[in-house]
Amino acid sequence: MVPPMEKIWTQTKLLLEKTVSPGLFHLWIKPLSARVSGDALELTAPNAFVAAWVRERLLDAITEAAASVMGRRPTVSVADAGSADAPGAALGARGSQPQNGPSRGAAPVPVSLGLPAAMPLRTVAEDRFRFSFDDFVVGPCNELAYVASRGICERTLASEQLFISSSPGLGKTHLLQAIGRQLCHAPGKARPRVVYLTAEEFAGRLVMAIKARDVEGFKASFRESVDVLLLEDIHFFRDKPRIQAELLNTLKALRSRGCRLVFTSSFLPKELSGVDEQLASRFCSGFLAGIVPPDLPTRKRILERKAAVHQVLLPEAVSDLLAEHLRVDIRQLESCIHNLALKARLLNRAISLEMAWEVLGNYKIENPALSLDDIVDYVCDVYRISPEQLSSKSRKREHVLARNTAFLLARRHTEMSLQDIGQRFNRRHSTVVKGITSLERHLSLETPLGRQIEKTLQRVTP
Repeated sequence: MVPPMEKIWTQTKLLLEKTVSPGLFHLWIKPLSARVSGDALELTAPNAFVAAWVRERLLDAITEAAASVMGRRPTVSVADAGSADAPGAALGARGSQPQNGPSRGAAPVPVSLGLPAAMPLRTVAEDRFRFSFDDFVVGPCNELAYVASRGICERTLASEQLFISSSPGLGKTHLLQAIGRQLCHAPGKARPRVVYLTAEEFAGRLVMAIKARDVEGFKASFRESVDVLLLEDIHFFRDKPRIQAELLNTLKALRSRGCRLVFTSSFLPKELSGVDEQLASRFCSGFLAGIVPPDLPTRKRILERKAAVHQVLLPEAVSDLLAEHLRVDIRQLESCIHNLALKARLLNRAISLEMAWEVLGNYKIENPALSLDDIVDYVCDVYRISPEQLSSKSRKREHVLARNTAFLLARRHTEMSLQDIGQRFNRRHSTVVKGITSLERHLSLETPLGRQIEKTLQRVTP
C-alpha cells in the first residue's frame, strides 16, 4: 500500500538514512524539503549549491529510495529555495520583495546555506557504526591492520596516527568503523569526541563554509571539538590544492593537541600524485598498514562467520567451492552467502553444491592467471573497441570508461605498479589514479554507472 503523500518523503528519508553514509545523509539529504505530485517528487534545497550537489551525486539514490516507497519510479527534481521553480518561491520573485527587504544598491547579504558551515560536528555517539572488531575475520592478509586499529583505540600503538591502505572490498571501512564503535563504548569521561567523515564530506563542508564566508567557523568546528578524526578515502583530495591546504592546517592543529588520526585510502601515500608534499609527508608520519586479498583459510572463515549470521548450515563442500572461486573481494563473499541463504529459504531447501553453483554463476569467478593481455582483450570485447583505441589519446566517453575499467582490473588482478599500468596504456601514473578513483566512487555510491561497472568487473575471466 502506497503511503499518503505527506508521508512519502518521510519514509524515503528513513530508507536513505539506512543506505547512505551518516555524513552524506545529515549534510545533504536531511535539509531537503519535498512535495509529491502524482509521479513527481519535487525536492527543495536551502540554496543553489546544495541543489546542484544533490542533483549531481545523490539523485539516483533518492530516486531508487522513493521508488521503493511509492511502488513506482518517480520523476525527481531538485530546486533551490530561491528558485522560481521551488515550491513557495514565488514570494521571493522579482517585484515581490518584502517592504523591509534590502533596497537596490545595498550591500549584498550573505546567503544562508540552510546548514551552517560551522555546523557542530556529530560525535560518534550519534553515528550508527555498522561494523565492530568482533565481526572482523582476522587472517595473515589483514592482521597488521587489525592489531594497529585496536592499538590506536587502546593507546597501545606507538603512534597517534594510522593509515590503512587496500583495494576496495577488503575491510578498511570495516576497521575504520570498528575503531569508532570501540571508542563510542569507552567508559564515562574516557570517551573521546570522535568524528567520522569521508574525504568528500570534509571537502563539502569546506566548500559550504567558503560560500557562506564562514571559514573560521569551519576551522573552529574541527580544531576545538575533535579528539579523534576518522577520515575515509583520502585519495579524493588529489588535485584540490585549496582543500589540501586547509586539511593540512587542520591536521597540524589536531596533532598539536595530541588528537588521534586515522586515514583510509585505496592507495599508499607514495602513490598519491597531485597531493601537496607536506600533506603527503603528514600522511606518512604515522603507522602504515596494508590489507591484501585474503588467503583460502581466511575466506573459508569469512563464509562460516556469515553463514552463522544468516543462520544457515553451510556444507564444507559448498564452503570450499565458494572460497576457491571468489578470491579478491570480501564483499562478493558476503553477497554470495547472503543470496545463497535467501534462495534456500525461498525454496525451503537445504544448501547444496548444485544450488551453490547456480548462485555462483552470478559472480565473477576468480582465476589467478589473469594477465594484463587478458584484461585488454576482455575490456575491448565488452566496450567493442580495439586495443589501439584503448591506448589512444581519444577522450570519447566510451573510450575513457573502457580505459578506466582496464586500470581498475589491472590494479585488482595483477602485481603491476600504477606507473607500469599507465605506461602500458600511454598514460601518466596520475591519470591511472584518477581513473580508478572515479570508478570506485561510482561503485561505492551504487550509481547506475556503478552497477554497470560492477557487472562488468564480475564477468571478467582469462
